[in-house]
Amino acid sequence: MKDNHESGQDMPTSELPIAVVTGASSGIGAATARRLAGEGFHVVLGARRLDRLEALATETGGSAYRLDVTDQLSVDDFCSRVPVCRVLVNNAGGAYGMDPVAEADLGDWIAMYELNVLGVVRMTKALLPALIASGAGDVVLVGSTAGLGVYEGGGGYTAAKHGTHVVAETLRLELAGQPVRVMVIAPGMVATEEFSLNRFDGDQSRADSVYAGVREPLVADDIADCIAWTITRPHHVNVDLLVVRPLAQAAQHKVHREPE
Repeated sequence: MKDNHESGQDMPTSELPIAVVTGASSGIGAATARRLAGEGFHVVLGARRLDRLEALATETGGSAYRLDVTDQLSVDDFCSRVPVCRVLVNNAGGAYGMDPVAEADLGDWIAMYELNVLGVVRMTKALLPALIASGAGDVVLVGSTAGLGVYEGGGGYTAAKHGTHVVAETLRLELAGQPVRVMVIAPGMVATEEFSLNRFDGDQSRADSVYAGVREPLVADDIADCIAWTITRPHHVNVDLLVVRPLAQAAQHKVHREPE
């Protein structure tokens, strides 16, 4: 019997490799789940919105469990249901606000650190024994170009995403000699339905302005493609860091915008 934490199909009894995707209810996470299912993985979906996961689990033939990566009890419950794991995609993340440091909302900063850094650590720590036991494990972290540079108003988010990248770099050193790759995908401007909307507390006009005049920002499927590519390389190939931006974005601070 399924409880309110579980949906989709039961964990597989076949030989399909298991891939866990956090933040899988929308955007990059949902696109990644679809792509990895197409690559022959049984995808275990985790997110707070179980209703969205249910449809995706049915679509992909995966399993869905409620997951809040900022809550240790939720992480423990989720990971207890995943005794075998080949791939962990730490996708859950987000940004809140654009206040300068002098006016920082510390609640937003704490929330971003919990989600982008400690959430990654909680999930990785819990599933690492299974990843090692798989003999060919992968930890993929969805970082950001914000983890490679800074910009005005982005102090909290860039600090958090720098933390994401540093966790990956440290983990790679610590796992030297173990059969687990650690790979970071660092997207630039990706137009998803919720990232900027969440950042601006539901203000649709401010969210839309982020991509105004940008001919073709990246979309979730572009990042899912990158994640799938890194995972499906021969296992002796470790893609440490893959930076991907739209053509219009030459750098964090340099974006070509056409007149509208």
